[in-house]
Amino acid sequence: MTTIRQNTHAQITSSSAPALELEHVTLTYPDGTGTVTALDDVSLTLAPGTVTAVVGPSGSGKSSLLAVGSTLVSPTSGVVRIDGTDVAGLSESDRSRLRREKIGIVFQQPNLLQSLTACEQLIIADRLRGEGGDGTRARAQALLERVGLADATGRRPHQLSGGQRQRVNIARALMGDPSVLLVDEPTAALDHDRSEAIMDLLCQVTKEFSVATVIVTHDTEFLPKTDAVATMRDGKLAEPEYAAAAAG
Repeated sequence: MTTIRQNTHAQITSSSAPALELEHVTLTYPDGTGTVTALDDVSLTLAPGTVTAVVGPSGSGKSSLLAVGSTLVSPTSGVVRIDGTDVAGLSESDRSRLRREKIGIVFQQPNLLQSLTACEQLIIADRLRGEGGDGTRARAQALLERVGLADATGRRPHQLSGGQRQRVNIARALMGDPSVLLVDEPTAALDHDRSEAIMDLLCQVTKEFSVATVIVTHDTEFLPKTDAVATMRDGKLAEPEYAAAAAG
């Protein structure tokens, strides 16, 4: 029986350091003779093992939030920390390494390689991170089993349903043992039952793998499953509302 590598960030987070911190982050873009403010003084702190949903209308800044949180885009001002590391102080190569080792991304579209099996999708992701070894295939198979695809590890994307492809997407993001999981509209192309199953799965693996998960979503039906909900509008992020506080 293969054991999936998980909770290996315990030493890093033992001091209760947040997995992801944004402090007074502003992001502006040139727009003709002026500028557009995509993020306006945004602050957010995420602890390991928690799911935070971010909601808001199109154009409110949700995609920009994920881009900055993933370190793919540098903010105009403010601080981004991953596991306590200030991203601004890193070289481009160190930032890329941090991204590979600490951040998992679940895209709205799984973007699977059509020629590869579900298991191979995870293996190639590990190789692109410079990882890989004797245990890689076994770990990939164990992750696919965890997300409910034990009987589909040898199938290619055209042989999988939309919900199954999204499960491969999630397993692939977890393959790097991230501290932060950034999820973009995971239920956009799914029906109600598959959407609920995917949201349940994301909440479960967040706890099991002790990651800090951000889910950008328009699907408000499943927000009660998350730990906190934050609303974006015009680049501003409201203070998250926590489920425990709401229940109390």
